[in-house]
Amino acid sequence: MSLLYVACGIVAGFLGALLGLGGGIIITPMLTLAFGLDIKYAIGASVISVIATSSGASIAYLKDDLLNLRVAMFLEIATTIGAIVGALLTGIFAPQILYVFFGALLLFSAYNMAKKILFIKKDHLYQGPVSKTVARLNLNGRYYDKQEQREISYELTHLTGGFSMMFGAGFASGLLGIGSGAFKVLAMDTIMKMPLKPSSATSNLMMGVTAAASATIYLFNGSIQPLIAGPIAIGVLVGASVGTRVMPRLKARTLRMLFVPVLLYLGVQMVVKGMGWLN
Repeated sequence: MSLLYVACGIVAGFLGALLGLGGGIIITPMLTLAFGLDIKYAIGASVISVIATSSGASIAYLKDDLLNLRVAMFLEIATTIGAIVGALLTGIFAPQILYVFFGALLLFSAYNMAKKILFIKKDHLYQGPVSKTVARLNLNGRYYDKQEQREISYELTHLTGGFSMMFGAGFASGLLGIGSGAFKVLAMDTIMKMPLKPSSATSNLMMGVTAAASATIYLFNGSIQPLIAGPIAIGVLVGASVGTRVMPRLKARTLRMLFVPVLLYLGVQMVVKGMGWLN
């Protein structure tokens, strides 16, 4: 069984690092649907896997200069507060509600990615008025795109909207142990107009900080089982190291196309199970 957990972690770590969605978005439904594990322990293992994904991916992305450290630290204020609130409220919700809520999150993520694939052929950088707050905090950045073989500079906008979305991302992370990278990437890529690659890289760092904020609560309420979380964390580190090497060389459109069918399948399965249509 430990080897299966390691394999599960490798898949989750690879996909999590590739798209900045966190290993937990794969771990939780995989452990509950495929292994029949109680969602409480699945969420506990997911929290550890998110920290492992973040640790493995962030170092590589920092070396590649893809990660915007200033943006990560600023937005982490909102996600950390949301994560603590979410973790404290986990005992209030029935497992069925968690299944439906998690499934809805997956489907929402798939919808946003599919919309960009269908209607946006190429990512366009924000070229509107410069935000005084963004300029004052020096949140704009640049990175070298290995796929396009050129340096890309970008400016951010709608800082308030992104900050609010990050609180929701943290809340979902604390409640479900998923890292909520989907919300984080959505906030940066769609709302704040940060290109997808630095959004994904920055999301990976933020997920680890958010998960660490709620991990202590899960540890003390007995949700983290070392025999489950340990092998998964090892697999996640291996998968994340591979994912960080692949991601910079792919097109943003390709990244979105890779994950939409996975999100759709897992989202439908979780919603169906949560609503009691499956035994």
